[in-house]
Amino acid sequence: MNPLFTPVSVGHHKLRNRLVMAPMTRSRADDGGVPGDLAATYYAQRASAGLIISEGVFPAATGKGYVRTPGIETDAQVAAWKRVTDAVHDKGGRIFVQLMHCGRISHPSMQPGGGLPVAPSAIKPAGQAWTNEGLKDFVTPHALSTSEIADVVASYGRATRRALEAGFDGVELHGATGYLPEQFLSSGSNQRDDAYGGPAKNRARFVLEVLEAMTAEAGGERVGIKLSPEMGFNDIVDAVPQETYTYLVDQLRGFNLAYLHVALFGAKVDYHALLRPRFAGAYLLGGGLDKAAAEAALTGGRADAAVFGTTFLANPDLLERFRENAPLNAPDKATFYRPGAGGYTDYPAMRTTANA
Repeated sequence: MNPLFTPVSVGHHKLRNRLVMAPMTRSRADDGGVPGDLAATYYAQRASAGLIISEGVFPAATGKGYVRTPGIETDAQVAAWKRVTDAVHDKGGRIFVQLMHCGRISHPSMQPGGGLPVAPSAIKPAGQAWTNEGLKDFVTPHALSTSEIADVVASYGRATRRALEAGFDGVELHGATGYLPEQFLSSGSNQRDDAYGGPAKNRARFVLEVLEAMTAEAGGERVGIKLSPEMGFNDIVDAVPQETYTYLVDQLRGFNLAYLHVALFGAKVDYHALLRPRFAGAYLLGGGLDKAAAEAALTGGRADAAVFGTTFLANPDLLERFRENAPLNAPDKATFYRPGAGGYTDYPAMRTTANA
C-alpha cells in the first residue's frame, strides 16, 4: 500500500493518512485579525488531509507582521476560528493552529499604538513590510527587556488556551522563516549579552520557554514545532546553524511533543538526516515536495508524514488526485494574498473539473 494513504499517530491523534497541509499565509482576515466566513470553506475543502496546519496566526497584537493576517487573542477571533474548526471536524479532518509572532518583521503601522516591532536585539532587518499603504522599509525594532520577554512568552500560553477554546486539535509553534523565535535562535539577529544571547544554549532559551508555556496549556501531545534551518528568509542568518539546531532539538525530548516539522529550502546540509534521529515523536518533512519525493521519504523512514504547501492550496482534493494519479491544478501566485474568493475557495475539485 502507498504509505501516503496509511494512518499514523501524531501525538494525541491518529491521522487517517500522512498528507499534511502546510501553514500558508493567505491574508483574508479583516483589520481586526478576524478570519471571515470564506476561511471555513477554504479549510473544510481541504479536510481530507491527515492534518491541516493553519496559516500563521499572531498570538498577540504585537506579533502581527502582515496586513489581513488573523489572530487568536480576542473573543471575535476565537469565535471565527471556532467556525473554521467546526467545518473541518464536520468533514472528519484534524487541524492545528500555527502561532506566528513576526517580531521585527513588521512595521509600526501594524503595531498597537504605532509602536516599534519587538526583537531580541535592536537590529534593523533588510527588506520591506507589506502594509495597508503598500511596501514600507522595515524599521529598527525595540529590543525586548527580560521582563518583556516573559510577557511575550506568556502570550503564547494564552494563545494556546484560546486555540483550544476555538476547537483546534493542537498548536504549532512557528520557529522558522525569520520570525521572533528564529530571531532569538540566530546569531545574526540576536546579539544579546544576557541569558538569552551568546551560545546556542542561551539563544534557544526563548523557544524552550515558549514551548513550556504552550505545553502547560495543551500538553505536549497537542503541540508541535516548525523549523527551517538555513532558509535565510527575512534577513536571518546564524553563524553555527548545525550547532544551534542540534542543541535545540536535543532539548525537545522532555516536552513529549506531538511532532517536529522541518521544511528545508536551500540548506547546505541534510538537516532531516541530522535532526530526525534526535527526535522521538512524529517527524513531518516538508519543502517543495511532490508525490514521488513524499513517497520516497516515507518508504525510506526519513519521515512519518509529508507536508505539502501550494500543491494543497491549488488542489483541495489532493488526496483523491494522488490516489488516482490525476493531473493537478497549478497554483495562481497572483492570488495568494489577495482578498476574496479568487485563488482561495474557487480552485476546482477533480470531479468538478472532469464534469465541466
